[in-house]
Amino acid sequence: MRAVVASSFEGVDKLTLVETAPVPTFNTSPEQGRAWGDVHIRVHAAGINFADLLMVEGKYQVKPPLPFTPGMEIAGEIIAVAPHVTRFKPGQRVMAIIAHGGFAEETIAPEANVYPIPDSMDWVSAAGFPIAYGTSGDALMRGPGLNKGDVLLVHGAAGGVGLTAVQVAKRLGATVIATAGGADKLAIAKSNGADHLIDYRTEDIRQRVKALTGGRGADVVYDPVGGDVFTASLRSVVQGGRIIVIGFASGDIPQIPANIIMVKNVTVAGYYFGGWRVLDPEGVRITMETMLAWYTAGDITPHASHTFALKDYAEALQTLKSRASTGKVVLTI
Repeated sequence: MRAVVASSFEGVDKLTLVETAPVPTFNTSPEQGRAWGDVHIRVHAAGINFADLLMVEGKYQVKPPLPFTPGMEIAGEIIAVAPHVTRFKPGQRVMAIIAHGGFAEETIAPEANVYPIPDSMDWVSAAGFPIAYGTSGDALMRGPGLNKGDVLLVHGAAGGVGLTAVQVAKRLGATVIATAGGADKLAIAKSNGADHLIDYRTEDIRQRVKALTGGRGADVVYDPVGGDVFTASLRSVVQGGRIIVIGFASGDIPQIPANIIMVKNVTVAGYYFGGWRVLDPEGVRITMETMLAWYTAGDITPHASHTFALKDYAEALQTLKSRASTGKVVLTI
């Protein structure tokens, strides 16, 4: 079996493609005794996420034991299931979210994080679907959330989660202001439903948001970028508004000034999809079923700007790292 293997936390350059990696078997994680090897899957495609880059550099919040295979979301065909599995059977087309192990010809996944693929969905779309749409769908429908008629400011709106946030927000009845770097990326956000566009390279985010909202500001901010963008968000959100922190693609984790939060009565809510899959797996399952139903109805459309063969994994990861992609980058296997 072929698999990409990290033998150290030294980044993409130190990954190797191993031709004789061991075939995964059903197993039990020593952590809390949780079953993680319920469903054995032949992988047809694997989505690449920013978290994969952090993981191979040893910067992710979870460090797998070395050596390990990166890759947190996959689409493929079930080879076998553990005896206690009742929701799936061999031969089914499924997508899955896993801790790691996706950049391989075969992998295993926990039953709770496996979802049937609609007949109309191809492997590439399925491989890039669960984390991005799960994150945006759950974040915008949970907690401080998003209401119909709200103005939502989406940062990194042409990226993996940002683009899905644009689509989900439009489906929920919001007005979307999208920020991205450059005309090409803004055009992608526009074609996916964004109502207004801001090029953060050449425009002042706060001034543009205020101009677009008659001086009022955005009701909700969706921020997977962090850094200076978060600072601009605090200045762009309405009194009593909400900021949802999704991640830090800029590489800069902001230190939040509590005085501004207090004076503006702003709610800042962190959202980590992996955490909610543990805290409320049933709620996440409902979100995923909703997202898949919206896909089937034609309300949301996955976008992958780049696909690569498994052997070109390094180029694929570098494409994401350099921000040359829009939507998802996917490995085909």
